[in-house]
Amino acid sequence: MRWVGQSTTTTSEPGPQEALLPLSGLVRTVRTPEFAGITFHEVLAKSVLNRVPGNSSMPFHWTINPYRGCSHACVYCFARKTHSYLNLDTGLDFDSQLVVKTNAGEVVRREVLRRSWQREHVAMGTNTDPYQRAEGRYRLMPAIIGALADSGTPFSILTKGTLLARDIPLLKTASAAVQIGMGISLAIIDPVLAHAVEPGTPTPKARLELISRLRDAGLPCDVLAMPILPWLTDNDESMDALFGALAAAGATGVSAGALHLRPGAREWYMDWLAAHHPALVGRYQRLYRGGSYASKEYRTWLSGRIRHHRANHGFTSGAQFFRELEPGVPHDDGAPAAASSSPASPLPAAGAEQTLF
Repeated sequence: MRWVGQSTTTTSEPGPQEALLPLSGLVRTVRTPEFAGITFHEVLAKSVLNRVPGNSSMPFHWTINPYRGCSHACVYCFARKTHSYLNLDTGLDFDSQLVVKTNAGEVVRREVLRRSWQREHVAMGTNTDPYQRAEGRYRLMPAIIGALADSGTPFSILTKGTLLARDIPLLKTASAAVQIGMGISLAIIDPVLAHAVEPGTPTPKARLELISRLRDAGLPCDVLAMPILPWLTDNDESMDALFGALAAAGATGVSAGALHLRPGAREWYMDWLAAHHPALVGRYQRLYRGGSYASKEYRTWLSGRIRHHRANHGFTSGAQFFRELEPGVPHDDGAPAAASSSPASPLPAAGAEQTLF
């Protein structure tokens, strides 16, 4: 990987306050002026396909995450806890200390060409975003997409990153060979609030335009409108604006649900809330006093409002991009790809987000 004006360090000579990462296959640590404040830890991975635990409620069994950590810096991100496994904190380190599996494409190709590979659905974007800004440099996704498509392996992608647009021609080609599911994560339509909560992401307008570009290319594009933030985006005006904008952009299905505050994310989000909306801190403490999830009464109320707004804007199903896809079967005329013909639930099963890997 070539970098203009890069500086590098090694784990044997860490910089001030730099963690000694317990990373297998670590090659080097890279900083560059183009990504001010971000450190990349480049690793050579032995395996990239991850098996989802058998007790998971997810409708897929395999995932790929070419990056760990995410410069999108969403204050609510449930994946923050995973950075503690690297002896890094779940706040600023998660946003700025990124692990890059630089050989992801070649390893995936090797794995999916094994005789034992059953071409099961592979989900991407289930932990950290594969189209975060770093992908513009490392370009890992084209090789991964190509390997999956060439092997007849169906796959889905969930992202907030408009870098996905770069790969639309490749995705269109892949969709002729296998079923693919496309999901855009967009739950906040107000650009000011979105920037405060998701400071490293493309704007809501840019993501809406990406949805339209995918649909214009004949690809399915569902939306995961999570999380809905209590007392910030759960009012009827906000949800009407969100679902209306998604319908206008051409989204093929929408699932939505309440914020959940998993350890690691909970502390970071509550610190943000105290700084930006201190009057809400007590309300949140009461709403989430039972653990990571909002009270059952709140979730039941919110589900009803979501169903109302989905129906009001013509959405007949929830997002299906993450559902089990069939190997070797291309999607049909841009409709959401799913192995099951039964309508998707408007919300993933309780606890779904925290079982993604």
